[in-house]
Amino acid sequence: MTEIVFSKGIKYVLSRLEAAGHAAFAVGGCIRDSLLGRMPGDWDAASSALPEQIMELFGAAAVPTGLRHGTVTVKTPDGPIEVTTFRTDGPYTDHRRPESVRFVGNIRDDLSRRDFTVNAMAMPLSGGLVDPFGGREDLQGRLVRCVGEPGRRFEEDALRMFRALRFCARLGFELDAGTRTAIYEKSALAVSLAAERVRAEIIRTLPFPCSRELKIMLSSGLLSRFCSAGEPVDFAPLDTLPEQPELRLAGLCALLERGGRIRTEAFLRALKCSGEEIRLCSTGAGAALYGVPDSPAGWKKLLSKVGEPAARAAAAAAQALYGNDFTPQLDSVLASGECFSLDRLALGGGDLLAFGLSGRQIGRTLARLLEHVIEHPQDNQRETLLRLL
Repeated sequence: MTEIVFSKGIKYVLSRLEAAGHAAFAVGGCIRDSLLGRMPGDWDAASSALPEQIMELFGAAAVPTGLRHGTVTVKTPDGPIEVTTFRTDGPYTDHRRPESVRFVGNIRDDLSRRDFTVNAMAMPLSGGLVDPFGGREDLQGRLVRCVGEPGRRFEEDALRMFRALRFCARLGFELDAGTRTAIYEKSALAVSLAAERVRAEIIRTLPFPCSRELKIMLSSGLLSRFCSAGEPVDFAPLDTLPEQPELRLAGLCALLERGGRIRTEAFLRALKCSGEEIRLCSTGAGAALYGVPDSPAGWKKLLSKVGEPAARAAAAAAQALYGNDFTPQLDSVLASGECFSLDRLALGGGDLLAFGLSGRQIGRTLARLLEHVIEHPQDNQRETLLRLL
């Protein structure tokens, strides 16, 4: 395991807290990623200092971002650092947030409330890993395991079931057997989750090799609110797609729709996806399912109708369905410079107006010229098109 090297920002925060007489630790994902030799995306701290003491200590650099739960964000030249007072959580009645928190005096109690062992480690500036639940051992064993009793963790926050699978995909880890069993036992709790939270977890999972995790989401019932029952779906082709989430989402929709599990647009609306995600994935999955282009002219026709982003979604969805990589065909068409849209046509509306056409005649004629040029790219020249008129 890689030794932990603190950033300047976390050193500054921890040293200020310690100098004021408070216990302070770097905690959570930054410790996990550091031990794995990865650059942490951000650093978090936990401290015995109460929120008002943190605010007083850091002055204008302190922003009260979650005082109810003991969190203050401290601005540093390295970026913001969340500092949270050691706490334990009260009862969870909505499977999402604790009704109350209680500030405590030691780091072990604070770590005991966290979701997974690999996220329940801490370290002070002086060094010495605090790891009461075996997180380092689970990192070495490449396991995602809940802190304590898995069913209880999922009853507290049902989103943790999706998070467990996301961490497996992101880290390339396996689910601990007890954690996996609890997901199948507690999956019905997922109906209580806001659709936006589920969508966010799926989107954050898709860029990684995640066919195994998606299979568990489907087979366990975590997605039953959004998907119908049906035949098993093989998600392995998704792992071969470009890593952009929107392209993999299009591939996921195509596979689920072919399996009779969803209608893409309804599925994405239920997940509260953005309008652009719905447009790209519905268009891409539809094109792949009901007539993927098989020639340069076909790709140009699709480009003329839906634009490049949706055409790329169609290529990704088609690859998921049929195994062939259609992106080189699309890239070749785009690189050719051949006309596939009205703005690339060698004649414009003004030319047709001068030719004696008007109103709808112009639009219809431009469409027919574009259709001709897509099939005969060499004819996209002003004089040739005038002769055609």
